[in-house]
Parts: sequence; C-alpha cells; structure tokens
Amino acid sequence: MKRWIPFTKTPPTVAIVRMQGMIASGSRGTLNDRALAPLLEKAFRKGKPDAVALEISSPGGSPVQSSLIGARIRRLAEEKEVPVFAFVEDVAASGGYWLAAAADEIYADESSVVGSIGVISAGFGAHVFLSRQGLERRVHTAGKSKSMMDPFRPENPEDVKRLKGMLEQIHVNFINHVKTRRGAKLENAPDLFTGEVWIGKQAQEMGLIDGIAHLVPFMKEKFGKDVTFRRYGIRRPVWQRFGTTLAQDALSGLEERAEYARFGL
Repeated sequence: MKRWIPFTKTPPTVAIVRMQGMIASGSRGTLNDRALAPLLEKAFRKGKPDAVALEISSPGGSPVQSSLIGARIRRLAEEKEVPVFAFVEDVAASGGYWLAAAADEIYADESSVVGSIGVISAGFGAHVFLSRQGLERRVHTAGKSKSMMDPFRPENPEDVKRLKGMLEQIHVNFINHVKTRRGAKLENAPDLFTGEVWIGKQAQEMGLIDGIAHLVPFMKEKFGKDVTFRRYGIRRPVWQRFGTTLAQDALSGLEERAEYARFGL
C-alpha cells in the first residue's frame, strides 16, 4: 500500500535476473532466449526498476543464443533507460561472458573465472569402432558440401578447413561484441582474445570486469540500505522431471558438467 500513499517516497528497486547453467537452444540448455525473454521483459518493465542486475554463473554454450539474449538485454535497457549490472558467481566464460558484457558494468568474486573469449567445436569419431564391428556407413548427398564432419566417417581435411573458417567468423563476432561493450576499459594484451581465462583481480586488470563486488552489498551502497529486490529465474515444471525427458535431462546434465569441468569447476 505504501506505493499508493501520496507524498511517500518509494524505495529504490533492483530487479535481479538469475542466469545459471549452459547456454543452448531448446531443452538442451538451461539458458536460451526463449526461456529468458519473459523474465527479462518483466524485470525491465515491471514497476520501472532503478537497475537490473544479472546473476551469472555460466560456462557458455551456443553463440547464437548468447547473442540473442545479449541483444535483448541491450534493447530493453536502452528502451527503458535502465542501467544493467552483471555479477559473476563461479564462472562467466565464453557465452557466459558474452551475457556479462551486455551489462553496463561487470563485477565478480575474487575467485570467479572470467573470459574464454574464443569459440570451440568438439565431437567424437566412431568410424574405427564401426569398422571393427563390421559396419559400413553409407551416405548419399546432392551437393558436395551437404555432409560435413560426419562422426561415423574418417575426418575430411576439407571439412576441417570449412569448420575452422566458420569458427573464425563467430570468434570475430564475439571479439567485436566485447570491444563494443567494454571499449577503452580493455587492456591491450596479446592473449585477451585467445580463449584464456582470468581469476578475479586478474580479470579486472585485463579490463574484463569493473571490480570485485557482490550483488546485495554493492546495490545497498549504490542505492541505499532501503533498496528492495525483485528476483526472476527460470523454473522448470515438476512434470518435466518425469517420463521421456528424464534421460534427456541426464544427458544435458553430463554435457553441462563437462562444460564446467573445462574451467576446473
């Protein structure tokens, strides 16, 4: 009722959007543009917040989903004229850092893993196993480039060359995004965009973050001790934990665990 009492000053409000997990389209990822869109819309539009804070703990994932989410954050921030602050927890690497860079300022814990501004493609080759089992892979295409990086056939040097060309293009897009968002804050270091990661203070020295800070005390210092918080996060319905999605959830969990393990987490 306090909001409706005349001449009563409303305390500052910060909307918090939690972004935790791997970034991927569909049900494979915890984070994707479709799942986050309604949360971000509410965070920026409901009650005109004084700021939006992003709680980020992500090892990365899809560059397209990272770009879509980051672009949505910037559109809403500019449309509503609301400042955005990112707070890194365990890790903001690769696509996770893409999301953090969408904020106006980035803060992290002293032990947070930050960076990995690069692009990776990983897979398995099973052609030797198939051969030993007496199995033959048969693929017929119209168009010489239709089949690329088939895991059941020997690796083709031309396919590898094409794949590396695609990864380089995505890497350039990632670099441009970081340079656009961080600008003169970035240190002119030769290994800044090599996929290297930095911890806490090192990340600050490289210009990847603005300082070491935690969300609640930082916001109280900035907006006053009376600041209120509204939290938004992805919630999965209980029924999705049963039936045919159970095996898929297990596989997605293993994939996400592998992504975190790349950074020693």
